[in-house]
Amino acid sequence: CTAQERDEALRRLAMAADLDIAAAQADLIVEAAPEDLQLKKEVFARISKAARPETILASNTSSLPITAIAAAARGPERVIGLHFFNPVPAMKLLEIVQGERTHPMVVTAARAVGARLGKEVVVVRDAPGFATSRLGIALAMEAIRMLEEGVASAEEIDRAIEFGYGHPMGPLKLTDQVGLDVRLAIAEHLTSELGERFRPPQLLRRMVRAGKLGKKAGEGFYKY
Repeated sequence: CTAQERDEALRRLAMAADLDIAAAQADLIVEAAPEDLQLKKEVFARISKAARPETILASNTSSLPITAIAAAARGPERVIGLHFFNPVPAMKLLEIVQGERTHPMVVTAARAVGARLGKEVVVVRDAPGFATSRLGIALAMEAIRMLEEGVASAEEIDRAIEFGYGHPMGPLKLTDQVGLDVRLAIAEHLTSELGERFRPPQLLRRMVRAGKLGKKAGEGFYKY
């Protein structure tokens, strides 16, 4: 975005250091804590007490079960998944995840929010990895295995997907953007839920241990 667009966006933000005060004033809350189920449950337990009964409580999780998160909240029927994609201003998709107890009116309201934001909306049920993470992680893990096996360089693997399949960003660039640690956590979760086909390669584990977490760390599959 331009500097002017950035400044205009910042002017629309109201900052709050107190979570309870912020939650009490909101019509829609979107949680974006790290991919840790216990942490997310703690956040939802707290915000559901502070928020008004009609406030919609959404999680931006990319893989964790919405139904389990909702179980920690007061009013689990108002809990839903709103999975945005990085970078949010550029990526058009919004994945809405309906938990076992999510009320249909909450899904309708979430669709309306997506439309107001100019997003393309898909609605999925609460299954491991939803739709996008199952597809995205499968592609990313295979790309990392190919790099580990010396099939091609990171640049060539990404170019093959970008120009051969029309993806705006290759799987290794995207993993750098999201964070190697984040993708490792998702892959481990999907392995526990769905089996060996999602098991992360040793190369990914070694890079995370070495602190090569992607763009946020200055180095991942590429240097920044």
